[in-house]
Amino acid sequence: MAQFIEFVSNHPVLFALLGVLLILFIANEIHGAIAGGKRLSVPEAVRLINDRDPIILDVRPPADFKKGHLLHAYNAPITKLDEHIGQFGKDKTRPILVYCALGSTAVTAAERLRKNGFAEVYPLRGGLNAWLGANLPVTTR
Repeated sequence: MAQFIEFVSNHPVLFALLGVLLILFIANEIHGAIAGGKRLSVPEAVRLINDRDPIILDVRPPADFKKGHLLHAYNAPITKLDEHIGQFGKDKTRPILVYCALGSTAVTAAERLRKNGFAEVYPLRGGLNAWLGANLPVTTR
């Protein structure tokens, strides 16, 4: 404990930066939970895909989509999402699973889809990286 106090007294700027980063991280997580609604874990997403046949929406850039994506996923980059909304069908009650690389962009996309009247929109927590981390398959077709 004495070493910690000595470190803080010798490096107040570093300690202040640590505090700011911690606060920003917590604020980001709270914002995602409030604004993004329920974010699905990988097992929950697999269950949704198997049980309810959702629209699977990849909001990454086309180059990343071509490198690998979930089976039957549509690519609608976040920058052009509004242009693609009409492609998702007129049934706005069908669930939508949205993912990006890490999960944060999917929350933004989910907010926009909800504002356009889609009832059930679920961002994938951790994005495609979490999917790959669970050793689940992706396709390049």
